[in-house]
Amino acid sequence: MSADIKGDNQPYDDINITPMLDLAYVLLVTFIILTTASVQGVKVNSPTTQAANNLAKPQTRAITITADGGVYLDAYPVDMDQLRTSLAQYKSANPSLPVVLKADAATQYEKVMQVLEVAKKLDITEIGLVTKRAAAE
Repeated sequence: MSADIKGDNQPYDDINITPMLDLAYVLLVTFIILTTASVQGVKVNSPTTQAANNLAKPQTRAITITADGGVYLDAYPVDMDQLRTSLAQYKSANPSLPVVLKADAATQYEKVMQVLEVAKKLDITEIGLVTKRAAAE
């Protein structure tokens, strides 16, 4: 019996790193999720305006037009046909679909008009234009 007790008190020759690896994997997954969640859209340089408190409603769809003419629907690149199809699906699910148009200040006016024409053909009447607030004079 004394031999068994002596055997239990022997120092370990190796370290069990499994719990440490489990913690590392959990931290890695958490970091990946938090990093991808922080990407919220396409960055553009919005024009300025004196209007304030332009708040978006729930279930609002965002259309972004970049300075080079790229069109994005909720941060996903689309062409005009894809935009029309996607907005038609959203409109059928929500007849009072609110849409915000966020265009870069250097965007070609023609591209903005094309997007507005798509919205008009789909009978989307709640359209907001995103701008920056101008400094008070």
